[in-house]
Amino acid sequence: MDLNTILSQLEASNEEETEKLLRQYNQENSHTFTFEQKEETLRSKLCQSVLTVLGRQVQPSCQKTCLETLRILSRDKHVLSPVATREGMLILGRMARLHSEGEGDDNQKIVQEDTQSEEEERVVVEALKCLCNVVYNSPAAQQVSVDVQLAHGLCRSLRTASTWNHEVGLFTLRLLFLLSALRPDVRGVMRRELHAVKLLTEVLEHTLDVHWVGPYEVASPDPQALPMPAEDNERAMEALKASFNLTLSYVGGEEDEHQFRLIAAILRHLLMQKTETEEKTEEAHSHAVNLLNNLPVSCLDVLIDLPVQGGQEKYGGKNMDAIQVLLDFMEKRIDKGSNYKECLTPVLSLLTEGSRQHREIRRYIKAQVLPPLKDVKIRPEIGSAVRNKLVRLMTHVDMGVKQTSAEFLFVLCKESVDNLLKYTGYGNAAGLLVARGLLAGGRGETQYSEDEDSDTEEYKTAKPFINPITGHVEEPMPNPIEEMTEEQKEYEAQKLANMFDKLSRQNVIRPMGVRPDGTLAPLEETLCDPPVDDSGSDSD
Repeated sequence: MDLNTILSQLEASNEEETEKLLRQYNQENSHTFTFEQKEETLRSKLCQSVLTVLGRQVQPSCQKTCLETLRILSRDKHVLSPVATREGMLILGRMARLHSEGEGDDNQKIVQEDTQSEEEERVVVEALKCLCNVVYNSPAAQQVSVDVQLAHGLCRSLRTASTWNHEVGLFTLRLLFLLSALRPDVRGVMRRELHAVKLLTEVLEHTLDVHWVGPYEVASPDPQALPMPAEDNERAMEALKASFNLTLSYVGGEEDEHQFRLIAAILRHLLMQKTETEEKTEEAHSHAVNLLNNLPVSCLDVLIDLPVQGGQEKYGGKNMDAIQVLLDFMEKRIDKGSNYKECLTPVLSLLTEGSRQHREIRRYIKAQVLPPLKDVKIRPEIGSAVRNKLVRLMTHVDMGVKQTSAEFLFVLCKESVDNLLKYTGYGNAAGLLVARGLLAGGRGETQYSEDEDSDTEEYKTAKPFINPITGHVEEPMPNPIEEMTEEQKEYEAQKLANMFDKLSRQNVIRPMGVRPDGTLAPLEETLCDPPVDDSGSDSD
């Protein structure tokens, strides 16, 4: 239908005619996501006309149809100026039952969900969908949302989460996520004044059907229970995303530790649950990992400290089920072979910091990832074991992936250069050693327990024959200079030196050396450095 025709008819239409006219427009454009630029002005006028209708007292069926039209129009970020105003956002806020006007009518009682008709519920859902589109597509609307205190209305709605219709809950949480993602200044208000982190934790408790059996321990899911329903999973994902935004770069005080520990316990519960599809389960685990990375590392003991359920005696009675889930998730992400930076580095960072701070976590992960070496005839990067996959990532083209995987293995080796080289070879570890200034050997700065790693008899037998650069026992190679005379050897050595000199003078290469402190420097500088007496250093 022509937009000029719609606009002209809307001016003279009554409520019934308006609803019929807009319903036809909605049917024709329900799957339209790209719009013609030449009609921008007309679509903007239609936005204004629809808002004018919504500002009047009309029936819920007409409100729903108007909001559907506005939702379609809000897919185009160039026509939102009529909506991105105080009046426009207040109208949508009222339709969504968020009472975002501030004081005054804002203090009216929220209509309870069980007293709303199905039509009225659809009005709320459509209004929330409109707000999601408008806030996402319009910076001006984001600012107005702050001015009309939309966050206050959203947090009030969180308090009624137990009465939510699924879609009302889903789009309330999505709007909260969008606002907290796009307006970092609102996060502080939500945390301090509106207690949004606590409210979102309560939403997760209700959605995931959490039953507490200890201060920070959730009852184990019934192995015979059905997978988590898709709708519950959807709402949980939105709550996790919003929680991630609100805890990002947040350094809480002692009063926040209790809340963080509750979140960690709920996330452990989520890790142990299954959803209706493997893909959705992986998505849930991904969001759980992201949020766990925001929590203080001291809270990660909640993942393994389960007094009621108990654990493994060899790891101090700690329960390692959640850690195994994280390891399985990590391996799945490695096997995907793409988008490592976003998909893999979060779980690697989480396991690295958990291993650095919690001895039992490190011991368990090392037993799974770096078991005692037996067969050292194969290069460390070749094979299908988790160690092989991680060693391959140590030479990945993406610097972040390369550093994160190397740091993970380094921490599992208690930041001992000798131990790391045993599992990876010098060539694969060189990047980390250069970055850490450990080319000369030694240890990192973190202090670890004194428990000793025991080598297998196979490794001890093969150790003298291992090539330290490649990290494996190589087949004997013929000596290329064995048949040469001393004069030929001297000639080839001089020729090689001349080639290096030429490349160096042309700045193609730059000869480097290792300083006594383990850092790289130009060769001429390292030759001038005095040797360092390391007789007092500890050794393995």
